[in-house]
Amino acid sequence: MAMTPAAHSARRADQQLEIKSRAVRIALVGGAIAVAFTAVSLQLVRLAMKGQHENLLVAAAAPVSSTYSRPDIVDRNGRLLASDVPLPSLYADPKRVPSVDETLEQLSSVLPGIATPELRRLLSDKARRFIWIKRRMSTALAERIHALGLPGLAFRNELARSYPQGRFAGHLLGHVNGQNRGVIGLERYIDEQGGVRLVPTARVNTSPPVRLTIDAAAQFAVEEELRAAMARYQTVAATGVVMDARTGEVRAAASVPGVDPDEPTELLDKARMNRLAGDVYELGSVFKVFTIAMALETGLVGPSTIVDVTQPLKVGRFTIRDFHPARRPLTVTEVFTKSSNVGAGRLALEIGQERQQAMLKALGVLTPMATEAGVIVHPKLPQPWGKAATITVAYGHGLAVAPLQFAASAAALVNGGIVVKPTLITRPDALAYAASGARVLKPSTSAAIREMMRLNVTSSGGSGRRADVPGYEVGGKTGTADWAQSGRYNGKSVINSFLAAFPIREPRYVVLVTLFDPKSTTASSRKPHRTAGLNAAPTAGQIIARVAPLLGVRPVNRGVRARFGQK
Repeated sequence: MAMTPAAHSARRADQQLEIKSRAVRIALVGGAIAVAFTAVSLQLVRLAMKGQHENLLVAAAAPVSSTYSRPDIVDRNGRLLASDVPLPSLYADPKRVPSVDETLEQLSSVLPGIATPELRRLLSDKARRFIWIKRRMSTALAERIHALGLPGLAFRNELARSYPQGRFAGHLLGHVNGQNRGVIGLERYIDEQGGVRLVPTARVNTSPPVRLTIDAAAQFAVEEELRAAMARYQTVAATGVVMDARTGEVRAAASVPGVDPDEPTELLDKARMNRLAGDVYELGSVFKVFTIAMALETGLVGPSTIVDVTQPLKVGRFTIRDFHPARRPLTVTEVFTKSSNVGAGRLALEIGQERQQAMLKALGVLTPMATEAGVIVHPKLPQPWGKAATITVAYGHGLAVAPLQFAASAAALVNGGIVVKPTLITRPDALAYAASGARVLKPSTSAAIREMMRLNVTSSGGSGRRADVPGYEVGGKTGTADWAQSGRYNGKSVINSFLAAFPIREPRYVVLVTLFDPKSTTASSRKPHRTAGLNAAPTAGQIIARVAPLLGVRPVNRGVRARFGQK
């Protein structure tokens, strides 16, 4: 049946109303879902932000993951002396440590003494997100701690400096701090030269090693002989240096008792101070090599010139005498070999104050000096430097210098007259570079000094005869001086030195041995004998006998060469 127009219009109106009602219901449901979804999303964002915030707190509290990477240090032959190694360090997030007491109890089973009140306080502070517990431990120890399974504790690798030879060359190598930065010695020099790298992880440095002039075998021999001398002569300390007379390259340098680079607190021990470069001393009659060289260089005297030493030398209220007074005038050579203070003093007066100072300055005795291991303590000059000081400086009193500086300055006396600077880092052009140094003495003056040094070892009355080593033509000069401590002499302590060069005809090496407060060593006399000829000279001889073959110096005598397997 056909629908009337009125009925059709009513039905269409009902359909449109149904569509609108359904749209409203869909909109309401969709809105409710949207609100619910939004609420859930916001909660998820809040949770995510909370976790991120916690992570940021931990990141802000934890140390930066970067560390300083250092190159290896090797001796001149490539023997490893210092290297970086990655080691585990233990840290904690206190907020994630459920039980401080239980954690410390279990840790103490592996790390005795770790449960300090301070660590307990830090672990109990839940506002903290990072604290160190123990840094740079062995892998084996870290594995034992890891096996405990303690919540809130974890490891990260850090670079640590390792010195595989222990105390070997400790004063030269120096020390690094907790960030693996050099703070003293050669380690500091490496930093100053830009040799360290900031790396994002504990990554070992792959740059070429720093190659030293030190010969490890010679260094070991020198340290061992110095320790033996300390025991034999009951000294409080001893120093020794072996230096290439032509280039200034140091083959061995030691001050004993030594220090362990892994134990920085030892640097605070006065008994272990670096006496080779870290303090200055009056060295006594070894200074006469300078005085006689000056007198020869200026043309005032020759080796055979006569000097009257029969009477003491008086200056103001001071009277200068010889330890073994001569009853006749001496030649300049005899002033050297018999170590006459009076003779050296008279020569100094002929030289004059101005020329004396100028020559000592030109030789490097009075000027600041340094090596790659650090600045050598500056010399202490007499104040005022008048007539009395001019005389006393001539035989090694009134002017205090570091033994290393003295040895470097003395090299010019035996190498033909060329000033050299002490160095610990190898360079390919060492000989050419050294040859460009300033000339301060004529070759003839240097030759005359070498001859006197040899006579002092070979002649029956020479003070250095106990330093002789068959086959190596050792020359040298002794020195004994009262030891001024805290600004005064106690009349009991002495410093004994022996300056040597070998082979004396064409010296390759200069050696200086210094013994601090040696005791009497001879039973041949009831009077105590503590002069350098009895202790410092034989110690130098022992060092030369050991290091000469190691450094490739051929003995002059064929029989000695055969003993060392040399042709």
